[in-house]
Amino acid sequence: MTGTTAAVLLVIVAAALSLGAWWLRGRRTLTTPAERAVHATLHTAALAAKPLRRGLDATSAAEAAPHLQALTGADAVALASADGALLAWHGPHADLAERFREAGLRAVAGERRVLVESAELGKPEVGALIAQPLLIEDSGVVGVMGVVTAGAPGPGLLGAISEVARYACSQIELAELDTSRARLDRAEVRALRAQISPHFIYNALNTVASFVRTDPDRARELILEFADFTRYSFRSAGEYTLLADELRNIDRYLTLERARFGKALEVRLQVAPEVLGVVLPFLALQPLVENAVRHGISSKPQGGTVSIVAADEGTDCVISVEDDGVGMDPELLRSGSLDAIESGGDRPSARESAHVGLANVDDRLRAAFGNDYGLVVETAPGAGTKVSMRVPKFRPGIRA
Repeated sequence: MTGTTAAVLLVIVAAALSLGAWWLRGRRTLTTPAERAVHATLHTAALAAKPLRRGLDATSAAEAAPHLQALTGADAVALASADGALLAWHGPHADLAERFREAGLRAVAGERRVLVESAELGKPEVGALIAQPLLIEDSGVVGVMGVVTAGAPGPGLLGAISEVARYACSQIELAELDTSRARLDRAEVRALRAQISPHFIYNALNTVASFVRTDPDRARELILEFADFTRYSFRSAGEYTLLADELRNIDRYLTLERARFGKALEVRLQVAPEVLGVVLPFLALQPLVENAVRHGISSKPQGGTVSIVAADEGTDCVISVEDDGVGMDPELLRSGSLDAIESGGDRPSARESAHVGLANVDDRLRAAFGNDYGLVVETAPGAGTKVSMRVPKFRPGIRA
């Protein structure tokens, strides 16, 4: 080995040793006992939050109790419903369950913490039994957390119990909000079903009746299409659906409308195969297509074309429904609300158009995916109307 090579190796070794020493010093700095304790506490809190986000019941209470015990540092932790039913007990002294139920009912009634001291319990090895109400603003007491301590609880422990209870309440409240949102979604779907045009149903049945004598086979096919359309539209499962299923139902709707309008209604469909599995709110496209047919094409004596396009745009799917019908005054859109569209503007069928729930769809898109995913409308008198929506290809927690 030459002298130059040896010198270079010494420099490399020295640099490596310096880098290793710097890394070890940094590593020690980032893993102090205090930081480890904070990390462990946050991790335990996250483990407790997961079941509580489903609401407070026997299953979630049993999963959360061990983590709540670790957060409080108590001998045992119990959870009960607001009516006193024991949901879970984790740790020793389970023979105190009845005393906890009694203390819990007092805590619920007074909406305050109840402390039962060792002398009252008749158990010298127990410092105290604490019943801490789980109180949510606007909802009242939703449950009770019980804590069994080894010694007399001081201000620090009582403060920690209050904070853990407050944290548990925040997670349960989020679960209630999720439940409320799901109820709202279901209510909006029911409202949208109610807005499916009764004129369409009436016209569809009239169209079928017109074929009964002249073309019985065609009438039979249309009856089956109508049955499948209504079965899908009034299904009870889920607030979301696949784009493929939504398009299939729209094809049934358009089959019935084409039977009524004949050559006056032309339909063009362009769908990228890779977006057929995209999840979107149930009945999100139906109002757009019905609006195009009823207020775009039916108001135009010579008829027209409805174009449906679903394109792949990176992480999103962009869906548009466009007609070359009578259009509307864009000034009506500048109020910032789609209600103007639903009122029909200056179209002849203004009073009937309130049945088409574009505003409903816009609200549901924004609620599901955020404000960047509402409806976009392009229109002008005599120039037709184009309504577009952007839907993410994947969104955690949203599935058909």
